Amino acid sequence: MTAYVTSFADIKRQFDAYVGDIVYATMTTVDAKGRPRARVLIPVWETPADGPVGWLATYRTPVKAAHLAGNPHTTFSYWTPQQNAVSVDAVATWVDDPGAKRRVWELYRRTSPPGAGYDLGNFWRGGPDDPSLHLLRLEPWRVQVIRGVDLRSTIWRAGER
Repeated sequence: MTAYVTSFADIKRQFDAYVGDIVYATMTTVDAKGRPRARVLIPVWETPADGPVGWLATYRTPVKAAHLAGNPHTTFSYWTPQQNAVSVDAVATWVDDPGAKRRVWELYRRTSPPGAGYDLGNFWRGGPDDPSLHLLRLEPWRVQVIRGVDLRSTIWRAGER
């Protein structure tokens, strides 16, 4: 059974709980020939009632950069053996603003939602100004949460992107 909601507030609690429990997401992009590539990462999410915004602290690898330059649409999938799942379809944009890097550095430190963040200093020793630290802003246009006990699915969609 699938339900559709128009307000992200209707799935926010479940989204935060599942993402906070699962932590690791599989990010999928596609190359110029339409072939998918997946990698496991830890984005963090700000989840106001009007819709989530994600942030991914990452390395700007040639493959990831080329895929997103050709098609900025990506999917993040979360799953547990209990069958709880979250799927986030989003548009990814590179953000180079130093102020945004400092803010997202702190967001990871505070863990948003609880359990999903970590100390970025473990990877970027130079702090938020480390030249190898790059940010992706994730603007979801569709979020689906699935409750494993009965496979009930709820889908939220933002305006067309």
